[in-house]
Amino acid sequence: MKATGVPEIAGAYLFEPTPYADERGFFCRTFDADAVRSVGLDPNSFVQDSLSRSVRGVLRGLHLRSGAGEAKLVRCSYGKIFDVVVDLRPDSPTYRNRAFFELSGETQATLYIPAGCAHGFQALTATADTSYRIDRPHDPAEDVTIAFDDPELAIPWPLPAVSMSQRDREAPSLAEVLKHTEK
Repeated sequence: MKATGVPEIAGAYLFEPTPYADERGFFCRTFDADAVRSVGLDPNSFVQDSLSRSVRGVLRGLHLRSGAGEAKLVRCSYGKIFDVVVDLRPDSPTYRNRAFFELSGETQATLYIPAGCAHGFQALTATADTSYRIDRPHDPAEDVTIAFDDPELAIPWPLPAVSMSQRDREAPSLAEVLKHTEK
């Protein structure tokens, strides 16, 4: 498994497995504690695994956790997604930078997103399963959502957003969120 730093987001990494493929399909490692350790992360810090299933065009995000934040490993285990990370850590050298990825079941690449970064994705295939490995138990009181279509972020979503949660549809702008979190 190869770990590569993401230049646009300080502390973010893309973990790319080396699949073994033959006439039956393929086999690959999707999590490797040694690869995680090699970039200075503690593989034992992850406490929760979650999975979402989305249909083509579904948009989820942009999500962030207040307080200590939430670091996560994100992987599209089936299908394909357009994945977005926005660095919202005021002390980060990449503050307010954005990075875009295409994650897919074909590659099984995993993206490490540091705490303090907003995250969202859009399903590009009829079905897309996205798995998350999170470093803190979920606390809904810490959920923060930023408008997916905020002009300041200008995220080039590849498809029209056909479906999203009410919370995501009604999310405030980045400026509004920052006004409340920087107090």
